[in-house]
Amino acid sequence: MTTKDGAPPADGLITRDTPVGHELEGVKKQAQIQLMGSRLWGRFNPNHWDPEYARSTGLQAPIQTGEMSSAYISEMLVNHFGKAFFLGGRLECKYIGSTLAGEVITTYGVVREKQPKGDGFRFVVDVWASNEDDEKKTVGTAEADVDV
Repeated sequence: MTTKDGAPPADGLITRDTPVGHELEGVKKQAQIQLMGSRLWGRFNPNHWDPEYARSTGLQAPIQTGEMSSAYISEMLVNHFGKAFFLGGRLECKYIGSTLAGEVITTYGVVREKQPKGDGFRFVVDVWASNEDDEKKTVGTAEADVDV
């Protein structure tokens, strides 16, 4: 279900009836060197935006900061939990692989637990981000309340 402009509803796509095992629809982003080198994401470290410097340090290409993968995962969570993700939601991630410039990253999530809380539920979701070769780059857990 989306709004008429194609955006998820403000309350998100997850409802109290969402079952354990539900798979979240991910987002897909390409690691763009222009963004990786912005002041917001990594301008202080040339490993994030300078191909020559990155090669001189042993990298195949510039790598995006881990925060970028967390942002992609957060976007997916906001799409599914809406404003509830901002009201007591939690995301914990580990960066387990470098994302190279040009890679396409897709986020994933699966509802692992649905715990009764107040009048609603606390959802626990396993989340991860992988490249087009299905190599996991970031893994973690998210939590958010629905109808609490």
